Amino acid sequence: MDTETKPPLKVGLVGTGFAASKRAEALQADRRSHLVAVTGHTPETIAEFSSNYNASPVGSWQELLQDPQLDLVVICTINRDRGAIAHAAIEADKHVVAEYPLALDPQEAQAIINLAQRKNKLLHVEHIELLGGLHQAIRQNLPEIAPVFFARYITINPQRPIPQRWSYNHSMFGFPLSGALSRIHRLTDLFGKVATVNCQSRFWDTEADYYRACLCNAQLRFRNGIIAEVTYGKGETFWKGDRTFEIHGEKGTLIFAGSQGKLVRGEEETPIEVGDRRGLFTKDTTMVLDYLYQGTPLYVTPHASHYALEVAEAARISAATGKTVELS
Repeated sequence: MDTETKPPLKVGLVGTGFAASKRAEALQADRRSHLVAVTGHTPETIAEFSSNYNASPVGSWQELLQDPQLDLVVICTINRDRGAIAHAAIEADKHVVAEYPLALDPQEAQAIINLAQRKNKLLHVEHIELLGGLHQAIRQNLPEIAPVFFARYITINPQRPIPQRWSYNHSMFGFPLSGALSRIHRLTDLFGKVATVNCQSRFWDTEADYYRACLCNAQLRFRNGIIAEVTYGKGETFWKGDRTFEIHGEKGTLIFAGSQGKLVRGEEETPIEVGDRRGLFTKDTTMVLDYLYQGTPLYVTPHASHYALEVAEAARISAATGKTVELS
């Protein structure tokens, strides 16, 4: 498409939360896109969000998808519903951008990917963490310590008190390593295919499908011999946050704690600059529009996201059964 002669893409947005607001800002800032319609969870939030971004409020995602003028649908709603919306949007001949995970069930996600291929529609499952300063700093410095043999990735987020919201709901958020899929995807993007997964999980449940805290710890053995441990915890039972990524290689260790990074070789420590996370939704949105207008390749494929989801599903099965799961 020629940006000088083609009209802007008409976009529908499903969701009214933080990610949706960042998408709306990015879409409005780019002349190649025009945010036309918005839907969400309640009439009040839909009305307020639509007013803020000068879009038409729509009562449901089903109604939004019936709009024949829409070229692109951006899905920023709860994990449980995302797959059904993405499938229906592609069936309605729309391009789709979805937050991760595309679906909580890997088979459902694969069916959506297959449908997008058959209909020749864009299906982009964002993983903006892969664009962020931390991931890029790790990638740039891995050769300094190669060969790698062990990695440890911890994200613990204390929250007190816990609001009764969807991210603390078993069915809406999904198994924590699936719902927070970027934890797994960082590792598979860096180290490749996984051979086995062993996982333990614990939940501090409250009422009817809600919990006040969760903890997941998984060990991944990659086909290339690298062993990685990923820990994800959030909620009231934690008193100190932790966001640490350590990678051990035969020529040194990379340690990233929050926004600080360093290369360690014995007593020698070399600081590593880590870029911040600001502007990543805008960067992702710009890349989507570049793809739709000029065919510029995107930074991630839905197949890569789906593979991370398969690994997360293996972790869920391992935690439920107490057994190590082998991936074919």
